[in-house]
Amino acid sequence: MNAEGIAALLAQSRRMAPGEVWLAGAGPGDPGLLTLEVLAALGQADIIIHDALIEAEVLALARPGAELAFVGKRGGRPSARQAEISARLVAEARAGRRVLRLKGGDPFVFGRGGEEAVALAEAGVPFRVLPGLTSGLAAMTAANIPATMRETNQAIILATGHAAESAGGLDWAALARTGQPILLYMATRTLPAIVAGLMEGGMAGETPAAVVVGATTPDQSVLVTRLDALAELDIPSPAIIGIGAIVAVRERLLAQAGRLLA
Repeated sequence: MNAEGIAALLAQSRRMAPGEVWLAGAGPGDPGLLTLEVLAALGQADIIIHDALIEAEVLALARPGAELAFVGKRGGRPSARQAEISARLVAEARAGRRVLRLKGGDPFVFGRGGEEAVALAEAGVPFRVLPGLTSGLAAMTAANIPATMRETNQAIILATGHAAESAGGLDWAALARTGQPILLYMATRTLPAIVAGLMEGGMAGETPAAVVVGATTPDQSVLVTRLDALAELDIPSPAIIGIGAIVAVRERLLAQAGRLLA
């Protein structure tokens, strides 16, 4: 599609009205993976309330004069509380502003977008949700690891590493017993407990695992290892970790690297 066609699609996008909040997913990082609806929203919002993992190139697409408000949460650092973020969304909308709440990935996949939508609904604030590519699946694709293969799996498990060491957290042993691949979000600090739980459930130590850091960005890196080695790694954030037979497919694809387009 040429530039005129894209411009025509953007012109047909729904217009953001004063007093509305749009909860939008910016995808895994690469600005080229934004949806057209999110791009259109960036060009309309009066204020963009964004998380930490939004690339500067994405924020640069905001309309001139739009306010950029950072409310990102980073592990171990002071950050805005969720209740404060939700309250601000309500307040900005009631002030008559066009509000874009921009999150990495998809707003309803480990992004607390559901909590914010509930807060807006209870406050009587009109809102809309714009999907985005969820980072877990996008990271696997960017690393040449298919999330599903008929020969390896019939399901894929998306799990967050938060609270992995606390009571009432996920039953990692039970997840291991499903025999299905697992994609971990936000798990770099809790990997020892996760690995121990998976191996307790019978997942073999030699199960292939992949760590994708900075997925889809120029800084993307991919490390392929084994489950029993994961807990020893010093993994930077943001990272998505894939565990299971699907990881081994990457080697088969890279063996044909001459045919693989970057």
